[in-house]
Amino acid sequence: MTAFRAIYWREMGSYIRSPLAFIFVLMFVLLTGIFTFYFGNFFARGEADLNAFFAFHPYLYLFFMPALGMRLWAEERKSGTIELLFTLPVSPWAAVLGKFFAAWTFAILALACTFPMWLSVDWLGQPDHGVIVAGYIGSMLLGGGYLAISGCVSAATRNQVIAFILAAGVCFLFTATGMPFITGALTGWAPQSLIEIITGLSALTHFQGLVKGVLDARDLVYFLSLIGLWLIASVVTLNLVRSTS
Repeated sequence: MTAFRAIYWREMGSYIRSPLAFIFVLMFVLLTGIFTFYFGNFFARGEADLNAFFAFHPYLYLFFMPALGMRLWAEERKSGTIELLFTLPVSPWAAVLGKFFAAWTFAILALACTFPMWLSVDWLGQPDHGVIVAGYIGSMLLGGGYLAISGCVSAATRNQVIAFILAAGVCFLFTATGMPFITGALTGWAPQSLIEIITGLSALTHFQGLVKGVLDARDLVYFLSLIGLWLIASVVTLNLVRSTS
């Protein structure tokens, strides 16, 4: 726990001191507002909810989470500080968890900066606040899942650009399996059980359930399992890197 806390606060300090971190938050808040009001027709819908706000989060996270996660380990490997890190009394698990939770905390803080949307819909109508809370929980878990994927990909390469592209591609696969064009292409020739399995693997499907205000245990287990499995993959990858270096 001592090593975890040290790495966590070191990473949080680097985010707070970096001007790029503030640009990240600014761009995230700005784009969520643009997508909500202009593409989501927030006012034209005439409904006191944040469905138009949450609907675009999976697609925004396809770029923002890989952008946040690409530097977690690729920068360490490129600069050579990863060898120095592992000469210290720090286990791979402590390092992975410390970096991941610091990045996830920063992502949650960026999401929290969108609270004026909640205040706006509360002023305009009488929303179901329980549904909104469930939507924010779903957004945090979705971001955590994509961030865990990005961290694992970052551990496998020294190049941040490559890490970003590969992570975005993997996150897209977890998003696209729940889209109608995928399930529609399978309907008619693939067994229904296979279609259900593919749909069940989609982060988009489970996220949409939470946005509707349904805190289904299956959705929560899915996201926690997604995060856990990719964190395990990160540890395995780092152990391989350390053994071959």
